[in-house]
Amino acid sequence: MSIEFTDVSPALRRIVITGRLDVPGTDAISTRFAALAASSEHRIVVDLTGVAFLASMGIRALVINAKAQQQRGGRLVLFVGQNDAVGKVLDATGIPQMIPVFSDLADAERAALA
Repeated sequence: MSIEFTDVSPALRRIVITGRLDVPGTDAISTRFAALAASSEHRIVVDLTGVAFLASMGIRALVINAKAQQQRGGRLVLFVGQNDAVGKVLDATGIPQMIPVFSDLADAERAALA
């Protein structure tokens, strides 16, 4: 499990999560994810293209951080690229109704900044 970030611009941060977002994986990154997403100066794109498995704990972490960002006046969106397994899990759980999900990175970045 790993988590990295890039400040794409002064207003946009991309957080890249790779590995398994199951209970152990989510536990391993949750504190750092919350800290990276908590920046009030940035809009956030969470890159899930390298996530091999997404369980309910991982979904919970995404929702909590998206809501926290929204309460601060920011925005968090998800980028899944061609990761159909993760995309299907997000669709099945209704996440796109709460957090915008994109298969194109440029679209995700534009939406985060909107």
